[in-house]
Amino acid sequence: MKITTIETFPVDVNGRNLIFLKVNTDEGITGVGEAYSVGPDLATVETIRYFADWLAGEDPGNVEHLWARLYNQSRFPGGSIVNSAISGIEHALWDIKGKALGVPVYQLLGGKCRDRILAYHGCGGPTPEALAENAAARIEAGGYGAVKISPFNPGFERMSWGATLRIAAARLAAVREAVGDDIDIGVDPHATTFEPIRAIELAAALAPYRPSFVEEPLRPENIDALARVVAKVTVPIATGENLYTKYEFRELLVKQAADIIQPDICIAGGILELKKIAAMAEAFYVPVAPHNPMGPVATAVNVQFAASTPNFLILEYIADDRPPRRDLVKEPIRLKDGYLELPTAPGLGIELNEDAFPRFPYRTWHRVSPIRPDGSIAFN
Repeated sequence: MKITTIETFPVDVNGRNLIFLKVNTDEGITGVGEAYSVGPDLATVETIRYFADWLAGEDPGNVEHLWARLYNQSRFPGGSIVNSAISGIEHALWDIKGKALGVPVYQLLGGKCRDRILAYHGCGGPTPEALAENAAARIEAGGYGAVKISPFNPGFERMSWGATLRIAAARLAAVREAVGDDIDIGVDPHATTFEPIRAIELAAALAPYRPSFVEEPLRPENIDALARVVAKVTVPIATGENLYTKYEFRELLVKQAADIIQPDICIAGGILELKKIAAMAEAFYVPVAPHNPMGPVATAVNVQFAASTPNFLILEYIADDRPPRRDLVKEPIRLKDGYLELPTAPGLGIELNEDAFPRFPYRTWHRVSPIRPDGSIAFN
């Protein structure tokens, strides 16, 4: 079997682009994947097309070899765009291999460690009361045993730090009261804090309400600063969505700068690279809770990874079972009682619904950062 072409499908859903791709072969078996939309999304699309010429004529079953070719033969170590392109292509190679051998991908990764995949859903609200109401409704509707919230209210960048801490504690307290003690609550400051001491203060303000983790309490560029935060706080610290490949996670783990790691399978290098990252983390007694804010193909890929990874903890999940996301694939991975079911079909267990894509044309977008009272640009 040989690779012939790679097709790309950038689609806009709810104001954000998703980048799907399909690897075709001369035997008619195709594989699908999803690359992360990092912002300059057409740059990622063009990188995938650029790599297509490298892969034409190659055996898609040689996943490790082809990954090394794309990564090692790029001019410099990849950043977000290159690694997103590599990740999406790698998903599709595994999909082809599973289909060719007639088994789900997790069977090629050592078999399943679990029968279903624990998931959590994010919820929001401008006030503590609205946030608590939404969290309780989310749990009741989906059967979730966990949710994730932002500790910050809209416009917090323009508030004093004291007010920000007070409201953050009030938001988590309201959700804890609404959902009870048995529900896990993740808290995501979203890497908007620059100073380690403020991250430490925020963790202390949230600690009485027992968050299951505080995600990215600090900017990701300085691992030593994050290690300082971990050493000073009494709540679990999670991070990793901005890190790529085993090489960057090595430093995070060696410096004990995270209690939970959150690699993203659409940007960190793909399925096998996440398996390697998870194996390193396992040696440090660190669980893996993958970052997963993308589309239904990304969820399917994560399910294959999670099924075969012993130190998997929980998966971020955005509901794929209702429009418009439901329309993007022929059949999404099913959620039941807060768990995603394992597919039994060969490959990744998901197929694109290409007929629907013209209804979701690509649109240029960029994130808008908030402005502080003094006119400077805040983190977002």
